[in-house]
Amino acid sequence: MVFHSEVACSRVKRMTNIPLYNLDSPKHIANGTIHVRLVSGLFQRLRYLVSAPLVTLFVVMAWVQYDGKQAIQFSLAEHQLRVFAWSLSWNDLPLLAGLLIVAALILFVMAMTIGRAWCGFACPQSIWSWMFIRIEDFTEGNSRKRARKQPLTFNRIIRKLTKHGLWIIVSAVTAFSFSAYFFPSRELLHGLLTFTLPVDVAGWLLIMLGLTYLNAGYVREKICLHACPYARFQSVMFDRDTYTVSYDVERGEPRNKSKALGIKGDCVDCTLCVQVCPVGIDIRNGLQAACIDCGACIDACDSVMGHLGKPKGLIRFASDNILTASKTRFWRPRLFAYSAVTAVCIVIITIGFVNKTDLLFNVQRDRNELYVLQADDRLCNSYQVKIESFVHDLDSVEITVNGLNQATVEGATNLSALSDNAQWQLIKVCTKEDLPYRTKINFVATSGEKSWRQISTFIAPST
Repeated sequence: MVFHSEVACSRVKRMTNIPLYNLDSPKHIANGTIHVRLVSGLFQRLRYLVSAPLVTLFVVMAWVQYDGKQAIQFSLAEHQLRVFAWSLSWNDLPLLAGLLIVAALILFVMAMTIGRAWCGFACPQSIWSWMFIRIEDFTEGNSRKRARKQPLTFNRIIRKLTKHGLWIIVSAVTAFSFSAYFFPSRELLHGLLTFTLPVDVAGWLLIMLGLTYLNAGYVREKICLHACPYARFQSVMFDRDTYTVSYDVERGEPRNKSKALGIKGDCVDCTLCVQVCPVGIDIRNGLQAACIDCGACIDACDSVMGHLGKPKGLIRFASDNILTASKTRFWRPRLFAYSAVTAVCIVIITIGFVNKTDLLFNVQRDRNELYVLQADDRLCNSYQVKIESFVHDLDSVEITVNGLNQATVEGATNLSALSDNAQWQLIKVCTKEDLPYRTKINFVATSGEKSWRQISTFIAPST
């Protein structure tokens, strides 16, 4: 019992030594709403260079046509994902799952290398939030004006209506573009203009519009902090060599606005790094789960350091080892393991796509009868055959049978990849040959130089 008491006392002592900080809500957060102050700089330009092409591709690719069809589309009617001449079907779901696994592994490697840079520069949540923030700044003025309580004048009402109108327009374009990847864009536009959209499609468009409006306009950083699983599990991948947006405590502290006190800390406590943060944190309090590594605080701090004639980089992308020991490692065992697993998965998925099935050929015996003896002494077995094409250049398929002498095939021996696709068709195989009770036969589906085989059984009367 004495031993347990000593351990308990030791634990209590260590817990009392943990420093506690009372973090006041930043001034640019009013009534729980973050009023982000826009800033210009290297990382803001980098974000624009990354996000602008992504948004443009998202909108434009919904209209691009290839071989008479939409170039990129999740075709619900055909159960296919088409990307130009390449397609994935339900039969390729393992490949699609493999692609998602590879994407997750790449995110793991990125998280361990440069933190949440994906969140800050390329995540759709961040991109759309910044778009809405810029619209808000353009229509209602900077963050200081929005944070202050102002009388509801006619001019302010017009500005608010303009802001919400632009938000709705962006949300509508987003909802339409996203839906166009599932429902052909030209048909979708024609249905909108002629008011002939099906109720379910129109309802889906309204739901997507509303979710985009609420998400990018009001929820924003709460998704990053509370709803996004990536924000939760990626922190366990960080180590002391991971590059994240960091505040150089040794250089910046103690902070003070007055030079007369003789304090050498470079931080002048201007709080600009807090005002420009889209998730409302103070990076000077250390690494926090809400930080998306967008670099806005770096640009703000660098501009202040430039005006004061001090070196930039008080806030910068740096690892914990760089800040404390002035050196860091890029390759370490865990990062090497993540990269190796990712490379192996990419090779496996590539092999899978190279050997992807172009056509699914199924054969099954007719269960209603074992065999039929015709009047002309021919013995016949009935089979159900089905083809399902996963490529666009496959027109027709010819069905033949190997393994029987003097065999004839009757019924659907020539199937169309368009009209007969994924439908069971009846075929009869007949012969006058004396056969044992069971005989293995091969069904061969041929289209051009390609062929697919299925093995089945021919049943004869037992003797």
